[in-house]
Amino acid sequence: MPKTPAPPAPPSEPVSYEAALQELEQLVGSIESGQMPLDQMLAGYQRGATLLAFCRDRLEAVQDQIKVLDEGQLQPWTQE
Repeated sequence: MPKTPAPPAPPSEPVSYEAALQELEQLVGSIESGQMPLDQMLAGYQRGATLLAFCRDRLEAVQDQIKVLDEGQLQPWTQE
């Protein structure tokens, strides 16, 4: 009896905001090139949505930490 190939493993969570952003930029470039088959384009879109949510969550977490450091008042960041 022939073995069926194992389904691909789900993509792992990015190790950092920067890694997620880089992967997202590469994905957008691939999708915009129009050279991807439809199935890969759909998978790429879904991965992109996951990466975007990851980046947003990280940014919100950092913003929340800044609020705590600034005693609840979000202040604009200035380079000193």
